[in-house]
Amino acid sequence: MSVATAPPLTTYLDPELIGNLQNRLNRIEGSVRGVNRMLEDHENCDDIVVQLSAIKAAVNQVTIKLLEGHMNTCLLECAATGDLEALEHFRRSMALVMKNS
Repeated sequence: MSVATAPPLTTYLDPELIGNLQNRLNRIEGSVRGVNRMLEDHENCDDIVVQLSAIKAAVNQVTIKLLEGHMNTCLLECAATGDLEALEHFRRSMALVMKNS
């Protein structure tokens, strides 16, 4: 008995979305470096918490944008080709996001 395998995906995230996500991640990276400098400079803890909260919100937005892009490209193709394994991976990713939010 052979196991049917789904054909490889022909689409990935939109290149514009990838660029947008990379820009967001670069800004987050800069913010993290800024918080590190704040700690080194013994800045006010309340100000550091504000920055950390902003970083967390920015990371959440990257996650949301990534999942939206994933739904708009990869999952639509998976649904069309019957690739249920990819849909299960997405379900697990969503469960992880919900658990950690």
